[in-house]
Amino acid sequence: MNEQTPGAPSRRQVLGTAAAAGAGLGAGAFGGPSARAAEASGVVAAPKRRGATMAGVPFEKRSTVRVGIVGYGNRSAAMIGHFLSLPGVRVTAVCDPVRDKAQRAAAKVTAAGHPAPALYTNGESDYEKLCARSDVDLVYVATPWESHFAIARAAMLNGKHAGVECPVAMRLDELWELVDLSEQTRRHCMQLENCCYGRNELRVLRMAHAGKFGRLLHGAGAYNHDLRALLFSPTYYEGPWRRLWHTRMRGDLYPTHGFGPVAAYMDVNRGDRAVSISSFGTPALSLAEYREENMPAGDPSWKESYTGSDRTISLVQTAKGRVIRLEHDVSTPHPYSRVNSLGGTRGVFEDFPARVYIEPDHKDDEWGDFSAYAAEFDHWLWKDHANPPGAHGGMDYLMVFRLMQCMRLGLTPDFDVYDAATWTAPLPLSDASIKAKGAPQEIPDFTRGEWARTRAGLDSAKPA
Repeated sequence: MNEQTPGAPSRRQVLGTAAAAGAGLGAGAFGGPSARAAEASGVVAAPKRRGATMAGVPFEKRSTVRVGIVGYGNRSAAMIGHFLSLPGVRVTAVCDPVRDKAQRAAAKVTAAGHPAPALYTNGESDYEKLCARSDVDLVYVATPWESHFAIARAAMLNGKHAGVECPVAMRLDELWELVDLSEQTRRHCMQLENCCYGRNELRVLRMAHAGKFGRLLHGAGAYNHDLRALLFSPTYYEGPWRRLWHTRMRGDLYPTHGFGPVAAYMDVNRGDRAVSISSFGTPALSLAEYREENMPAGDPSWKESYTGSDRTISLVQTAKGRVIRLEHDVSTPHPYSRVNSLGGTRGVFEDFPARVYIEPDHKDDEWGDFSAYAAEFDHWLWKDHANPPGAHGGMDYLMVFRLMQCMRLGLTPDFDVYDAATWTAPLPLSDASIKAKGAPQEIPDFTRGEWARTRAGLDSAKPA
């Protein structure tokens, strides 16, 4: 099903206005950030809305969801099996400039008993041909970060929904263009934030919305993950693209893992909104130390100068006066943590390890057993899929299952382009704030006022 939504502008009309709005926005490629993408980005004034809001807009109902995959690295290799395992889902096309990778993806598709997908391996821009196909409904984007914006843009301009791995874009002007294109084309552009589907995250979400923590006051989220060995691995990433971002920006390069779940707890864009961010960064020492201790002389990494803060700490203020703390650290030795905490007038939850303290359930300053709340507050997704398959504790599978369910049944997605833009905005804004010695940076209202309207999100009811 590839019909144009009634009332939506034609591709020719959208291309014309998008070209005017995005003049100079290069298409980008799978590798090598452009000089433009590496620039610091300040506040971008809200452009005039050129289409209707996408808040609350459902997918078109369809019996089969046809997926085109752009980029077949470690992430896609871990995700393709989830798409192939679900009824009513087909992978019809795969794009990667490394032909061997695309062929490996095709082999997985045929091994699952499905027809072989079309392959696009003719250079960095061949994704444009995949996006133009008539048998693709969703373009799944899992490429180096600097290319996410261009591929999502091409998907929507060709009438496809876009599901993008983190982050959805690298600059504020790119985020605004994705918002505008989603509204103009009537196609969803979603940040595929798997951590929103973690069991603990969804349980805390339902507890928060049930009032167990009282009136919400503060929360925290993070991506603290020692990636030094992977960042310097010659084989894990296709080239050093991810490590190179530590030579270009000082801010939080991966905010959505921590921000997405906490934003959902606090109904950001659904009754509250993030209004400003102040960020601070430590010196950049650890990657250079790791290189000195582990990389041989002559390795290309010795030509790099690391400027990215080893740890960034950001404070986000919301319209209701709540405070969200975000952290990012992939450069120093420490156990994995997303922090994931939420506090209100009646108690607090803290994760890694999970523990809870809520009045009147707990007393004497003793943490309570978070598992005691499972029966009442586990999300229906986790009740229906008690042991979901795949990596990351099953949340990858549940994210794909839920997205495909929404597309097949014609439901509103759990999160939309406004969430994608809001959750990603700390990336460029934290960089700007750190460079301005912690000066607050305005977080745009990507919803243009829709945030004040209460609506469902990740806590949507189970379909009949």
